[in-house]
Amino acid sequence: MDIPALRDILRPTVGDFKDLCTNTFIPERCIELGLPVPDDVGSKRDRWHAAFDALEDIDVPRFAQGLVDRRHLSPQVRNDVQDILWDDTPVVVIPKRHRRDVARALQSLVLFHHWESFAQLLKDVFVIYEAVSWASLTGEPTGVLGEIFRHFVRNEEDANVEWLFDYLTVFDLSDNRFSVFLKGLTSADVQIDIEHQMSIVAAMNVPLKACGVEMRHIDEHEGYPVYSLVALHTAHARPKNLIFASSIKPDIRFRDAVNNDIEIASNANDCLFYDRPIGVEGLRWKDLQQWWADTSMEKDPQAAKKTLYQRLLSCLPKSSPPQRLLFTSFYSAFGKEIPDLPALLPEVWLHWDPKTVAQRGVHALLNHRMDFLLLLPGGARVVIEVDGVQHYADDNCRADTRRYARLAAGDRELKLAGYEVYRFGGIELQSPQSSIMVEQFFKALFSRHHIRMN
Repeated sequence: MDIPALRDILRPTVGDFKDLCTNTFIPERCIELGLPVPDDVGSKRDRWHAAFDALEDIDVPRFAQGLVDRRHLSPQVRNDVQDILWDDTPVVVIPKRHRRDVARALQSLVLFHHWESFAQLLKDVFVIYEAVSWASLTGEPTGVLGEIFRHFVRNEEDANVEWLFDYLTVFDLSDNRFSVFLKGLTSADVQIDIEHQMSIVAAMNVPLKACGVEMRHIDEHEGYPVYSLVALHTAHARPKNLIFASSIKPDIRFRDAVNNDIEIASNANDCLFYDRPIGVEGLRWKDLQQWWADTSMEKDPQAAKKTLYQRLLSCLPKSSPPQRLLFTSFYSAFGKEIPDLPALLPEVWLHWDPKTVAQRGVHALLNHRMDFLLLLPGGARVVIEVDGVQHYADDNCRADTRRYARLAAGDRELKLAGYEVYRFGGIELQSPQSSIMVEQFFKALFSRHHIRMN
């Protein structure tokens, strides 16, 4: 956290506290605000500055938060202070498209049930200055709040949530400030009744879950639920390297271990290495196709699409028709929708060890390679495995309990790391209806993750 910047922002405001009280009461007010008591020397501004300058760096964030909570800061200073305070806090990312979907989802509801609390929420989140005028003395707000009041209170039939979000620049808020806005919007002060809180949360969560987050009941306050934005998926970080479409174990070395730069030392054509950033939308086919076009220097998009598909298909073992059927069924089922859908990546390396399992012994990692991986919106990671007889039987096709135990242990490891794991029995993918079953599975999977399809 940038403590010097925080001090620079707060010092002028603290100096203006000279107008809050006489010299006699400065010690009492300093104690109340958590500042050291200054000497009785100099002007009131000097004494306030002396108290603030004596504050230990470790206590500056706590003092700043106290001023925010007491609403002692102007809107712009408050926002600048909060942005610094939030520097070290986890960020729940909500892209602009999903924010717009939230606004549209709320259109069918009454947005708030207590105007004064809603107006205070807006003043606490946005930079809104109130001007005193003849109209304000009659009881109606003016300026920005007056415009909102006219649309949402006086003429409720004109209420348009998407217009409001545009008007207040909600779509361009920082992720932290947007989170605070949603939390305030679901509060008991703004919604009054638990039923209203639950209704607005339910409406929000449909578009929010599409980007991997939800408003969740995390606490209670005076008998009312308190909601906050939380991530749905538990993978520890965003993907950094994807090594896939590999029919053999890749020969890997670090070009630069400090920067995590990986190099395929030999047989580079036998695997693909995707190292571009993967955002909250996941890895879509169109992202993969663009990377392939750039990597292979293929200028024709249609040619890039075909050669990429053939390259992915070629890595699947010909000895496993069920795997190949699942792959081809996925890409043939959705037609023109495929570019915007998550890419189905075959033969993806999860663990990589320069030593063999025999060399590593009992400490060898399980599930070195995944049959298929999808990186979905919001950080969801889905692993699909096609189980042939070798997964649960020995070389003589007799049940092998140890082999099955290793399979189960590998699944637990993946799930604890934040992956969803789905298994198909090889026999399932060898009937005339197998392609239909694959299509239905993926439709249900995408529906579960709120991925929109035409």
